Amino acid sequence: MAPTLYDEKPEVGDLIEIFRGSYQHWAVYVGDGFIVHLAPPSEVPGAGANSMMSVIAEKAIVKKEELWDVVGSNQWKINNSLDKQYQPRPAHVIVRQACEMVGAELPYCVFRGNCEHFANELRYGKAESRQVRKAGETLLVAGGVAAVVLGFVYMLSGGRKENKNTE
Repeated sequence: MAPTLYDEKPEVGDLIEIFRGSYQHWAVYVGDGFIVHLAPPSEVPGAGANSMMSVIAEKAIVKKEELWDVVGSNQWKINNSLDKQYQPRPAHVIVRQACEMVGAELPYCVFRGNCEHFANELRYGKAESRQVRKAGETLLVAGGVAAVVLGFVYMLSGGRKENKNTE
């Protein structure tokens, strides 16, 4: 059994966050040890970090699999943190819709339609990814820092190129 961050048993409709190194995979718990999640067609149960291939996939499949098969040796936790921001849909609605989607092939985009968007849309009716938002904020900060450094270098160099007049 893979370790969890909490000794909680998920409840139907809970979001499951699986930690896979540099990113998180998301799923919805549908009961009896099963989750529904959006995964690339090439992913096999227990893919773990190998599911990173989803980043380059254009399509993904909605799968219903055992939680432990998907988690593999990774850590996971129940993460319904957007409950503070949005009202969760009734659990029976989340599960019904998730199970109805099993086997469906959906467009996949790491920025606009990834597994976290999918899970949040099922629970809250809002396709949102905090991973993508956080990555975007990080890029903005990095771009701002780079602009400041370049500005500083420009100022130190005198702010302009010298004219060389050879007469």
